[in-house]
Amino acid sequence: MTAVDSVAVLSGGVGAARFLAGLVDAIDADRITAVVNTGDDTELHGLRISPDLDTITYTLAGAIDAERGWGLAGETWAAMDALGRYAAIRPSGSAAAPQWFNLGDRDLATHFYRTARLREGATLTEVTDEIARAWDVPIRVVPMTDDRRATLVTTTTEGEVSFQDYFVRLRHAVPVSGVRFDGRADLAEAAADALATAAVVVIAPSNPIVSIGPIRSLPSTDPILAARRESVVAVSPIVGGAALKGPADRMLTELGHDASVVGVARLYAPIASALVVDDVDAPLADRVEAEGVRCVVAPSVMSTRAAARRLALTTLDAASAS
Repeated sequence: MTAVDSVAVLSGGVGAARFLAGLVDAIDADRITAVVNTGDDTELHGLRISPDLDTITYTLAGAIDAERGWGLAGETWAAMDALGRYAAIRPSGSAAAPQWFNLGDRDLATHFYRTARLREGATLTEVTDEIARAWDVPIRVVPMTDDRRATLVTTTTEGEVSFQDYFVRLRHAVPVSGVRFDGRADLAEAAADALATAAVVVIAPSNPIVSIGPIRSLPSTDPILAARRESVVAVSPIVGGAALKGPADRMLTELGHDASVVGVARLYAPIASALVVDDVDAPLADRVEAEGVRCVVAPSVMSTRAAARRLALTTLDAASAS
């Protein structure tokens, strides 16, 4: 195991979950805290849904549907199928019984529990810890905030919509002209403590705009990270000018950013001293460093858990070299 006292990881969904799985194989799990985006949380069927928290929980529990990258392996969909009965009688304009956002039968239990506990007055931090312990997750998983902070996306076809409307209902296939974060919120106490006190902070290979962006939008985040910038290292989610999963590359371009490791370096330069980029982007290393960020070139595609472990070790080494 690499000798790192503690690590906090700013995390989105699938990419962060895979990185965290590799990190668990690289260092003792009880040294790891994932500070997870909740900007894409939503409410459907009266239930509080936290997609990134659940993706990380299910991945680290070994229960994720690896092919989809979300939801539970071996899931069934009887409840969603049954909702179709009500489609014909639903009044015009009603949002009741939507089917565009799939929730598996077993996955529903997580949302039932989260919603009930929140209604009892528990914080999202408390409920997230309870759910993680129920799944025997070996690391600490904390939401970025206990308050509501919603990611809203302005599309060129439907105006401003919620992130899940953009990502799932519209299949992130429409051009974007803006992203904003709605709601008065700040870092949850556990999240702030992890970012301030961990020996190393890693920015996972997640979408810089809508996965890491909501965490950075909280007033305390960037000041904490900027003050300890030398011990913060980011992993680029862009490889060879493209996102391995999701719309990060298109979104960067549509919002006026450079969809390359150079663009990622520019976004993270105020808060991170190093950026890990894939071998394919080695020719851009000098341009990355011109943005004021040390460039570390290494294989970064997490095609296997062993590859994720190697990436985690490289990232920790990059942080210790800062």
